Formats: sequence, structure tokens, C-alpha cells
Amino acid sequence: MTAYTPPKVWTWDAESGGKFASINRPIAGATHDKDLPVGKHPLQLHSLATPNGVKVTVMLEELLDAGHDAEYDAWLINIQEGDQFGSGFVGINPNSKIPALLDRSSDTRVFESGNILLYLADKFGAFLPSDTKGRTETLNWLFWLQGSAPYLGGGFGHFYAYAPEPMEYPINRFAMEAKRQLDVLDRQLADHAFIAGTDYTIADMAIAPWYGALVRGDIYGEAATFLDAGSYSHVNRWVDAIYNRPAFQRGKMVNKAWGEESEQLRERHAASDFDTQTWDKIKPADE
Repeated sequence: MTAYTPPKVWTWDAESGGKFASINRPIAGATHDKDLPVGKHPLQLHSLATPNGVKVTVMLEELLDAGHDAEYDAWLINIQEGDQFGSGFVGINPNSKIPALLDRSSDTRVFESGNILLYLADKFGAFLPSDTKGRTETLNWLFWLQGSAPYLGGGFGHFYAYAPEPMEYPINRFAMEAKRQLDVLDRQLADHAFIAGTDYTIADMAIAPWYGALVRGDIYGEAATFLDAGSYSHVNRWVDAIYNRPAFQRGKMVNKAWGEESEQLRERHAASDFDTQTWDKIKPADE
């Protein structure tokens, strides 16, 4: 393979290739005018059921299951079609990444998935310990996920599954890091029922959509086999427990636009949107 010599000054003169090349660009801002739809609830979520999007819909469904008044409208943002570059979406997230939340009760925009979890936890007083030590430990792991997931997704996942051609060096580099991260989780979960201790928190909701999908083989093709994900027994035990939660199963469906139709709920505006006919087709995660 011919070695690449970087130019003195990089310029954007061609797509980089790979699955998401058509939506990658080195500039920010809106590409077109498009208002966002508005539903009846104070919480307006604009998202897609990637791991980052699932974090938030799981949190909202968990809040509802816990008895909080957290009803919400969830609108689909199709990133392959460039919805994230519409003027309305850019208005609530200038970074043009899903998910983004608008709380109409206070006219507050919230972007970055970890920050949305923290905002909702504080707003409803749920899934985040109130004592300083417990809160800090939970946020340790929330921010660990926010710093680690880009290496898993943009690093390992990209070069293993999405790059135009397989390249040994980046695959090896990021496979090593992905396995190191799994080992971090496995060691923590060896002595703890949940990530931050004995209680289920926003840290679990943030981490499970990423690393749960990885060890179950739901993302990046044969990555679970490649990384020997089954050998991380404590991670797998924890993932099974999280994935069997009804709120987690519902949250995974919201704003999903691929796969089996029975597992998709492209928009969500009421609990009744999970109609009986659709819900009966969803099997528990351990079946």
C-alpha cells in the first residue's frame, strides 16, 4: 500500500469515502431552511435510535415507568438525509448531532446526550444520587462514557465496519482500545450490580446502548466475535439485566428507522404508540 504524505495545509476537495462520507463536512451551520415539528408535550426530542439517541429515550421511558410526568414527543432526525443540517435543528444544536432536546416549559435547549441525561435527572430528581459521593461516582462513569464512546464508534467501529477498505494499523489500534474499555467495565461490574454501585442510574443508561449493543453483536458486523466480547462475563451479566428492563426495550424502538418493522417506532407522542400488536412482537432480550 502506498504511504500517504499529508499536505502542508489540508483542503476539502473530495469525500473521504465510507458509509457516512456524504454527510461529513469540515464546516458547521445549516444547509437549508426547515422548521422543526412541535408536539403537545413540553419535552420535544429530535433524535435517531443510534446508541447516543437510545440513551435519552431509555431515560424518558424509565422516568415514565417510575411515575414521573415526563411525557414527550420524539421526532425522527434522519442523518443520512441531512435532517441534522436543517435550520430548526441547528437552532437547538449548533453541532448538528443527534439527539437534541427542547424543554418548552422553560424554553431551554439541551444538546449532547450525556448532558440531556444529566438535565433530565436533575429536572425530575431521579436516577442520580443526591449525596455528593454517589452523584460524583455516577458522573465519573457518565463522563467516562462520553470520552470513551468516540474511540469505540468513530475509532474501532469506523475502521472495522465503515471505512472504504480494511486497514491493519487503525483496526489493531482501536481494537486494543475497545478491549481495554470492555476490561474497565468488566472489572467495575465484578463487584457492583450496576456501573456506579448498587443503584441503576443514568450511567447505566448511557453505557448500555453502546457496550450492550457491542457485546450482543448488534453493531459493527462481526465485531463481537472479533473482540471476543463473550469473555467479559460481568459485562454480559449486566447487559442482560439492563436489556430486559421494559423501559429499555421501549426506548430502543423510539426513532428507529431500520431493521424489523415490529422493532421500529419512528415517532413517539404517547405511551399508546407502543400498541399491543407491536409490543407483543418484541421478545424479552434473553429469549
